[in-house]
Amino acid sequence: MNAPQTPEPVGDPPAGLRWWAILRGLGERPADALFDTPAKPHRWGFGAFVVSFGAFLLVSVTLSALLRPAPGARIGQFELVAVLALPTLTGALVAVLITMLRGNGPLADLRLRWNWRHAGIGLAIGAIALVPTLYATRIWAAWVGNDQANSAVGKVLDGATMSPVLAVVVFLHLWLVGPLCEEIVYRGLLWGAVERLGWGRWAAFVLSTMVFAVAHFEPERTPLLLFIAIPMGLARMYTGGLLASIVVHQVNNLLPALGMLLIMTGVIPA
Repeated sequence: MNAPQTPEPVGDPPAGLRWWAILRGLGERPADALFDTPAKPHRWGFGAFVVSFGAFLLVSVTLSALLRPAPGARIGQFELVAVLALPTLTGALVAVLITMLRGNGPLADLRLRWNWRHAGIGLAIGAIALVPTLYATRIWAAWVGNDQANSAVGKVLDGATMSPVLAVVVFLHLWLVGPLCEEIVYRGLLWGAVERLGWGRWAAFVLSTMVFAVAHFEPERTPLLLFIAIPMGLARMYTGGLLASIVVHQVNNLLPALGMLLIMTGVIPA
């Protein structure tokens, strides 16, 4: 009787195939054990995203019409804060309410739970992505011009001065609150709608990234926004939860928000 053969060790695949295996694994790995608690399938899908995004548009258009300054005048400080913050907050609030009415709430349906490991992963991905994002922004600005490369928020705040308190409120919204709200809508609600159809994580990653870039309604910046959104989607896909993508988004927004704060308080010229 022959002795059982010991399988020969298999060497590492070539570098290209190894990276491809890692990327495939991102879409195939099971969700983190943090989210393994049983929950009933939620009853919302793409319609929930449409309602949430529609609420964002409705508030944005309504405020723009109601608070439009007279010719030659500038919009007031409080009105400016409302135009910047309320639409995004409304869209996220509607998303959360939908998960409560048609599902298991945001913690379960949107995978929105605090976890130190996921926060650290998001911080690491955000820090790593910061350098290529800054270079991409500079290259894009050199190609299309600074005016075209400037964000819609930057154009709204261009030349605006505020009291220190309101300037800090805008800074905190741009840095922390805005990214949280956008991630709830795009890589929370929209991502969950794609997964509910069984399309897989790569489909959710691609669709949420594209919609995120296009939904900013800044066609001259859409390619740049696509590039910026990639690390956020990868963080969402790798951890299986929303926290990491929120942290990546907040890391990405920190420097622009800080620049806006310094301009609004008159520390540096516009």
